[in-house]
Amino acid sequence: MSTIKTLTRLRDLKLGGMAVALEHQQNQPGTYDELSFTERLELLLDRECQTREHRKQDRLVRQARFKLRASVQDIDYQHSRNLKKTQVAQLAQTDWLERGQNLLITGPCGSGKTYLGCAIGHQACLNGLSARYYRISRLMLELTQAKADGSYQKTLSQLAKVNLLILDLCVVVLYVEKTGQCSG
Repeated sequence: MSTIKTLTRLRDLKLGGMAVALEHQQNQPGTYDELSFTERLELLLDRECQTREHRKQDRLVRQARFKLRASVQDIDYQHSRNLKKTQVAQLAQTDWLERGQNLLITGPCGSGKTYLGCAIGHQACLNGLSARYYRISRLMLELTQAKADGSYQKTLSQLAKVNLLILDLCVVVLYVEKTGQCSG
């Protein structure tokens, strides 16, 4: 079988990572000559697994609809924010989600609550967990619309499947501060 046909079949089988790795191996003939068939196949499989994992992470991040592109590595640990690296590192491991625990981030406006929530959510996606970011006002609107069009139970079951639901209350709080009223 010709190389072009092999690459085409790999792509048809949705093994694009393997196809890229095979092209890479063929473009550097001297590098892989000493490896056995099994070793070369293992390299191709590793590349395919990495490609699939990367695609999954990208999909999870896209579906989360984060407000900010935030990263745990970029968090500012100023003294006034009272954040501890050890606490953030523990949260980034996301094992608290697997134990069914919740996290409530509090602080004054502008202290970085949204950024921290998005950063932890992004890390959850990198760890293979699903996340979804909502401004509370947007979630209420979606739930109201779902009730009106008869898809309320479906919407609730979709929300229940998400590993990490990030609810940003800032919009409601600002509305209350400006008007002195809360209209949920």
